[in-house]
Amino acid sequence: MRAISITADHDLESVEIPEPVPAPGEVLVDVVAAGVNRADLAQTAGHYPPPPGASELPGLEVSGHRRDTGEPVVALLAGGGYAEVVAVPEGQLLPAPEGLSLVDAAGVVEAAATVVSNLVLEAGLREGETILVHGGTGGIGTVAIQLARHLGARVMTTVGSDEAIPLVRELGADLAWNRRTTDLPAAVHEAGGADVILDVVGGPALGDHVGMLRETGRLVIIGTLGGASGELPIGALMARRGRVIGTTLRSRPVENKRAILEATRYVAWPLLAEHVLQIPIHARIPLERAAEAHAILREGGHVGKVVLEVAPGAARGRRRRGAS
Repeated sequence: MRAISITADHDLESVEIPEPVPAPGEVLVDVVAAGVNRADLAQTAGHYPPPPGASELPGLEVSGHRRDTGEPVVALLAGGGYAEVVAVPEGQLLPAPEGLSLVDAAGVVEAAATVVSNLVLEAGLREGETILVHGGTGGIGTVAIQLARHLGARVMTTVGSDEAIPLVRELGADLAWNRRTTDLPAAVHEAGGADVILDVVGGPALGDHVGMLRETGRLVIIGTLGGASGELPIGALMARRGRVIGTTLRSRPVENKRAILEATRYVAWPLLAEHVLQIPIHARIPLERAAEAHAILREGGHVGKVVLEVAPGAARGRRRRGAS
């Protein structure tokens, strides 16, 4: 099968390798498309190795067809998605969401599961609370804004340019700031603070984030784009009776992922079918040009997800949302 592997020099190359052999409890999926995530860039750079036993290939989400039943599905992976065939624990599959082409569905499950697990299951975001979402134009950010708004929260977000502010406002953000030109702590304080902060920055922002929390606020750290360590102002955290929650999705046990996906299907799939939740697709790129997809994420400025078209004819088979 065709696949994309990572070279010793941290580049991507197209290779021909044997199909995976499913372990007990796994099924084969013939891949139509694969979502591209920042974790793939980190793995390619040598900073985010796959969990023990997972495929060494990049790729944490795919869409395609179960080989045993032909059912259209999306799959959450620990690795291996940049390939024509993947072996997936059955508990990490969901039926493909209605109203999306299978190509576009490849960019759904990682972002949706990340947002549901962190905002709903971990942070317990409630109606009437205020949330700060970093990176509002990214795959996770666009989903987080929409889902938080659906839950009845007031949504604040950061973006990388003034031009992006109207885009996230259209998604449901009440307040949006250019992170490059705004004193964010001052702006958030003026807005009344945050009950929940969805943080992809990491260590260097710990102090600012704790300072932006309201009483009983929750800081949920899901990324370390700014660095993996920092100083935590414990006194300020205690005074707010706040909580710092650190999570990852990739390395969780299968049963844990199954529970997250069940919650994701319950919360997000009806919203996708009703077009209340939309996953913007910034670009669809053939598998063999995966390096171009990574460059888009590195450069920033994109809105939504980038997906790799894996199956021959995937581009011809795309249909617009809601098309028959």
